[in-house]
Amino acid sequence: MSSPVMQTADRAIAGTYLRYPITLTSGHGCRLVDDAGREYIDFLAGIAVCNFGHAHPAIVQALTEQAERLWHVSNLFYTEPQTACAQWLTEHSFADRVFFCNSGAEANEAAFKLARHYFKLKNQPQRFRIISMEQSFHGRTMAALSATGQEKVRQGFDPILEGFDFVPFNDCQAIERAIGPQTCAVLMEPIQGEGGVVCPTPDYLKQVRQICDHHGLLLIFDEIQTGMGRTGRHFAYQHANVAPDIMTLAKALANGLPMGAMLATEAAAQAFGPGVHASTFGGTPIVCAAALAVMKLLDDDQLLANVRATGDYFKQRLQWLTQRHAAAVQARGQGLLLGLALTVPGADIVTACREHGFLINCIQNDILRFAPPLIIARDDIDALITCLDRVLTQHDAVQSGA
Repeated sequence: MSSPVMQTADRAIAGTYLRYPITLTSGHGCRLVDDAGREYIDFLAGIAVCNFGHAHPAIVQALTEQAERLWHVSNLFYTEPQTACAQWLTEHSFADRVFFCNSGAEANEAAFKLARHYFKLKNQPQRFRIISMEQSFHGRTMAALSATGQEKVRQGFDPILEGFDFVPFNDCQAIERAIGPQTCAVLMEPIQGEGGVVCPTPDYLKQVRQICDHHGLLLIFDEIQTGMGRTGRHFAYQHANVAPDIMTLAKALANGLPMGAMLATEAAAQAFGPGVHASTFGGTPIVCAAALAVMKLLDDDQLLANVRATGDYFKQRLQWLTQRHAAAVQARGQGLLLGLALTVPGADIVTACREHGFLINCIQNDILRFAPPLIIARDDIDALITCLDRVLTQHDAVQSGA
């Protein structure tokens, strides 16, 4: 039943979302509560955003203390929280420099501009094209959607921006064939999130790195969904021991506050001098205070080890479902970014789970996605699996005509 909040929202807010019919009012840890007082276990975490759940005390304290000191100043000035965040990111990654912005799409925009400007400064202005992956997702701004390898995202916005070529994921030969005299970079997610939680084949990322080195191309990793501990390492590329030249982050950086970042090597970052690129709200003190609290939590090696172990356990439980139900065919993913591929549309299963108190979502029509807070408990995973088993059993019965 539609509530007054839903009715007002449907009337006053742009209709760009198909919202689930619940109004969430509070959250703590891995639990969310709606306006009727009903509790849900959150297996979506704002789509891989709230890595430490809701109202984490360390993040709340950091925000509260910073709010009493300084919220925002122009990036024409230095601030301690922004500097500390940049230091942590460079110390824990391949990168030497960080550009702060407000979202993943903005981080990708910065990456595209940096790649083009890098070659302009090398007196190779003809090199501006970026090879991107089919089924990729890089954001909704014009350049980001132009780089996205999904027609449904680009549809209706023609002409999209020139300069992007698409090849299948996990196909090195296709990359080689797509490289031309105008190519400047290869762009990819180490694990395709919106594309279906698609993991790279063994040595794929290493081979792509070798291709880029051979042809003098920049390698850009979009780690907006996979970064900040989501896969059990600080960044997903670290599993393959392959470093990019540029990496983009957002989502979990500040556990729900809007924040993005583009990281780069010193060699690549030199293409961004004063006045070349900017962001009014990029890296404000209050957002960076939250991000710094997240980073301090990620300094716990035991936490990342637990993400890997819990992710393995979760994946095994999903694989158990594939052995029991014809509609569930494959468990995939890494760490706590997991998917369950189905032979049927997943929307009804998402609805049934929500009605039983579990929040998940469906991507690509037939893949259930799970991206819970990194602090999710195994008991909660077991409860979700029990729910999915029950829902899929009912689906089996309908399909069989029982």
